[in-house]
Amino acid sequence: MPQFINDDTFGSYFETFQHTAWRLESRRGYGSDRASAKYQHWLETGELPDDSDRPWCVNVRAQTAQGKRIERVRLTDDPPTSEQRYLLAAAATNNAAGEDIRYLRRADADKHSVPALDFWLFDSVFALALHFDAVDDYLGAELVNDPASVLKLCQIRDAAWHYAIRRDEFAQQVASRV
Repeated sequence: MPQFINDDTFGSYFETFQHTAWRLESRRGYGSDRASAKYQHWLETGELPDDSDRPWCVNVRAQTAQGKRIERVRLTDDPPTSEQRYLLAAAATNNAAGEDIRYLRRADADKHSVPALDFWLFDSVFALALHFDAVDDYLGAELVNDPASVLKLCQIRDAAWHYAIRRDEFAQQVASRV
């Protein structure tokens, strides 16, 4: 039976990790993004507001100033979905704050046995497996602290990170195909 965390505590995991917080994103889009005014504005104008002072970016700057790393790999389709292109645009702000977001095409992920999972891995000790429904709405985060399961997620991280490319390089590739 999955052990779901209290979502009210979700943010605290990003303040108390010791060394690394690492994410794999695999969905073609997220319900929370599609429902946001920011996404709708981007669809209509192709522009994003400067939100570099939002709590996520403030915390990323605070954590990386302490020498900690916050990283993620996003699996993308070819061509990327609208939601993936939106996240690519929005990643510039996260990267400027100190997060390192990279991209891996879904076909390459399949070739290198990187599964389509969504999780945060903290300090290679425990993880939060993110659960979504069929329309990409977030259902909750399951605490994963079984050593064998965490080791498997570390192996997934290592493979994904090895084959992923930096956000700016990926953005240039996407722009050159439009």
